[in-house]
Amino acid sequence: MRRFPRFTVGFLLAMMAGMVSAASKVEGVRIWPAPDHTRVVFDTGSQVNHNVFSLSSPARLVIDLKDASMKTDFSSVDLSGSPIKRIRSAPRNGDDLRVVLDLKSDIKPRSFLLKPNKQYGHRLVIDLVDEKGTRVERASSPTVTQNSQGKRDIVVVVDAGHGGEDPGAIGPRGTREKDVVLKMSETLARLIEQQPGYTAKLTRTGDYYIGLRNRTILARKYNADLFVSVHADAFRTPQPKGASVFALSQRGATSETARWLARSENRSDLIGGAGNLSLEGRDDMLAGVLLDLSMTASINASLGVGSSILGRLGQVADLHKPGVEQAAFAVLKSPDIPSILVEAGFISNPTEEKNLATEWYRSKLAKAVMEGIDQYFQKTPPPGTLLAWRKQNGAGNNVSQYRIQRGDTLSGVARENQTSVTEIMRFNGMNDDRVMVGQTIRIPSS
Repeated sequence: MRRFPRFTVGFLLAMMAGMVSAASKVEGVRIWPAPDHTRVVFDTGSQVNHNVFSLSSPARLVIDLKDASMKTDFSSVDLSGSPIKRIRSAPRNGDDLRVVLDLKSDIKPRSFLLKPNKQYGHRLVIDLVDEKGTRVERASSPTVTQNSQGKRDIVVVVDAGHGGEDPGAIGPRGTREKDVVLKMSETLARLIEQQPGYTAKLTRTGDYYIGLRNRTILARKYNADLFVSVHADAFRTPQPKGASVFALSQRGATSETARWLARSENRSDLIGGAGNLSLEGRDDMLAGVLLDLSMTASINASLGVGSSILGRLGQVADLHKPGVEQAAFAVLKSPDIPSILVEAGFISNPTEEKNLATEWYRSKLAKAVMEGIDQYFQKTPPPGTLLAWRKQNGAGNNVSQYRIQRGDTLSGVARENQTSVTEIMRFNGMNDDRVMVGQTIRIPSS
């Protein structure tokens, strides 16, 4: 037998001790409840081997972590809004750790590892998927809001980027993109809702993450006429600044067309949105032609509405580029829904970070985006909408807009503008004469 010098044996023992101490430690846990799933994130200190399986009667999820130990307390974790009743843990097989989630109902788990980023270290992510749909928001039924003339509203789906475990870009003062864009998206949705002839839907209404493909799927379920994804830009140096608007690039369109054609089950899914396109039963050649036509029309519409929005943004903020840019962002790849991505500014720029953290600046940007959307649809309204009906009947000529002030009544506004309450209500698709402070109404010429 070969003998090792004493120093070598000591060195090996030290290395073995180091390997033992290198065992993963669960340092924390975060819960992100979403409408259709709950994301559980364990901070593991280092990459960890794991196994996940479900048990029923009662419902439980078991997570086995190899060569791991506890360094946190689960008792203080906020479980509200999630399907988890309790989290418990215990050592297993000496060096391993078993974590058990006691659940309110059966779920389908999926798990994956995340590498460190600027905010977090190594993480184990467990998604608890609600397959029965008991906690899903009612997005499965198409949105076709009718107004008093029996004409439908234009549906705008507003998508706040990032969310949950994905903070997006982080500014020098710690401002997180996911927080800024959610607040701006909520403001934009309110402004859209206040505009006669429009309905707004949000892809996310809280601090949770939605997959990029699922965001466009939601837009399709809502029968969207337009999809607007709101983000904040970042760069490695603080100098770049200004808002941007993106539409889908031709490269992105080509890859998406190939993706839809590659899997036959996609074809029955591609229905809804502004184009109401269906490829079911089509052969490859015809399906490819229809997809190309629909994608080209959607990109052209996206460039049109993007240009209108950029023009309005340029009146209230710096612009990063003078024209609409094009990129292959996943959220822009709906073949049948015009889609744009608005970068509200550079969160890595100290001045713009400070501005984006304030309500007044976000509101100013959101108002500009809304005005750009309305400017585009007043010129090219989708068929069957209230705006299309007004344009056809000449109701768009000689029109002024008025913003409701404190103390205003609809009868007073009508009197001041030498028109009638009935005419204003008809013109704006209103069901009654109630108005709200800040609401913008369109007034026909006397």
